[in-house]
Amino acid sequence: MNAGDPDSPLLGRIVRPADYVRVLATPMRLRSPHFAVHHLEGGPLPLKKPMARTTGATAAAASESDMSLATVVLPLLPEAGADTGRAPVTASLSTELSTGDDGVDLICVDDSRVGVGEYPGGPLDATAAPAFGPQRWLGLVVPKRHAKRAVTRTLVKRQIRHIAAACAPRLAPGLWVVRQRSPFDPKQYPSAASEALKQAARDELLALFERAARGERDKLKPRSTPDGAAPRGRNGKPGKPAKKAAPTAAPEAPPCAT
Repeated sequence: MNAGDPDSPLLGRIVRPADYVRVLATPMRLRSPHFAVHHLEGGPLPLKKPMARTTGATAAAASESDMSLATVVLPLLPEAGADTGRAPVTASLSTELSTGDDGVDLICVDDSRVGVGEYPGGPLDATAAPAFGPQRWLGLVVPKRHAKRAVTRTLVKRQIRHIAAACAPRLAPGLWVVRQRSPFDPKQYPSAASEALKQAARDELLALFERAARGERDKLKPRSTPDGAAPRGRNGKPGKPAKKAAPTAAPEAPPCAT
């Protein structure tokens, strides 16, 4: 398993194994001869920060530092009635309030007329709003049983990241996991990292992500009945075949920029 493209600002990375389990538990959304795509709406689970362990030596050092900070050295004060030759120091506090004008114009809450998205100095700049991060996260699963050579796994992962980053603006938000479901034929691609293997994986992934960007889903196969019998209804009678919906032409979208 590996994460998505770190250089894409629109595509985050799936890091936690628990997120992989969540996404792979969903049915396959799309599949091709060598790859499968899973999608789950939502975001990744929050990362848990490990708590710092406190040992005996650390606790003793912390207590000593607290005691040293708490110790305050006070100057020696003369006793009452002692003759020091100096005039006694008496503290005088002013009973007058500072009500002078400091030159700052204050606006009362009840008298303010600041609208939403504005402040007294002018309207807020929308471009200065903080970014909320990516809304799509990618995870990769390329098992060794389908790609025995490490160079082949690296090649496949790079192609998945590249195509997914190019199609990221058109993908639905959520968690996306692409896994390799079957190996490439070694007789057709004898080299572990040939240009032909790279182009074949690239073309297959591009077609797969084009379908994902259009919102397509693979249809599930109906349940098979014994001896090829027709499925029956609640009363044991043969059910009516489902009506086929008229095909609708989907609007053409621009292809992914690769």
